[in-house]
Amino acid sequence: MTIFSTSSRAIHSLEAVICYTTAMASYKKILIVKPSSLGDIVHSLPVLNALHKAHPGASVHWVIASGFAGLLEGHPMIEKLWIINKDRWKRPSEFINTYREITTLAGALKTERYDLVIDLQGLLRSGLITSLSRCQTRVGFKEAREGSTMCYTHLVEGGRDIHAVDRYMKIAGFAGASAGEIEFPLLYEDITEAWAGELKKGQYIVMTPGAAWMTKRWPAQNFGQLAAMFSIPTVVVGGRGDYGLAEEVVEHSRGMAINAASKTTLKGLATLIRDARFMVTNDTGPMHIAAAAGVTVFAVFGPTDPRRTGPYGSAHTVIGRDIACRACLRKKCSTVECLRDLPFQHVYEIICGKQKDGKI
Repeated sequence: MTIFSTSSRAIHSLEAVICYTTAMASYKKILIVKPSSLGDIVHSLPVLNALHKAHPGASVHWVIASGFAGLLEGHPMIEKLWIINKDRWKRPSEFINTYREITTLAGALKTERYDLVIDLQGLLRSGLITSLSRCQTRVGFKEAREGSTMCYTHLVEGGRDIHAVDRYMKIAGFAGASAGEIEFPLLYEDITEAWAGELKKGQYIVMTPGAAWMTKRWPAQNFGQLAAMFSIPTVVVGGRGDYGLAEEVVEHSRGMAINAASKTTLKGLATLIRDARFMVTNDTGPMHIAAAAGVTVFAVFGPTDPRRTGPYGSAHTVIGRDIACRACLRKKCSTVECLRDLPFQHVYEIICGKQKDGKI
């Protein structure tokens, strides 16, 4: 097994990568394994873009979970999506169906005869998919978890204290791709709902009160009270499970917010975010869409580390309390004081201070 590593400086110049013989291969068919989650898939898009530039004639396939396929369907840089039901794979009661799906997937991937398979997920499930391809060059991270490193033929040292985008680009470097300017090839589509027609580009705010972990959620009431302080409307976004949180934001907004949670497709969500003046958000998937679309982000962070999962780029502002247990990475906490005790007035002052005219 080959260990391939680069320094953080090499992420950008990639001079060492260009000299690496394996990376100089001419790949004709490439498989990216990155089933989830929303933010992680967005973080992976620069890899897709870099591979497209380095190997313009290559056919690129992508393994993605069913709930996120809408983000990449019809993408001009992707010839084929392999859609898996990853949530079913976790349930013992679905063992027979899962076994059938894996068996079918294994047979299909093997017939594709990939030249390169890269696993950007780094878990047992994604490692297994990588291995099932039977590709001779299977690349993953040295720090991958759950024993997935056994599924790779080549390991890339990604590092743990760098942003996910820069980490993923190290694997792109292995494939001979130059980092250059990081680009996120997102897809957009029109929103046909009547409420969207009333929004003017750049004249509304987007808020995201949801998050996968309870400990990453700034209180929805705070989002609502913050929305009430702005002079332009706020659109609250999120998935199906965030609808109740969005309603709570609306209730405290004094009529300044509308609930758009689960009311758009993923490409429609990207459009809604792209056309906003800025976003106020927890550490969650839509935050990364905003950063990728070039929208200014004000991100409220508590237990997670913005160096690794914060909005990518220098134009954004991370807001949080400077307390000893910050970035603890705990999914459970009895107090969550890092977010609970962050006043909405303080967040408002920071946002206004970043605006050119000093107010919104």
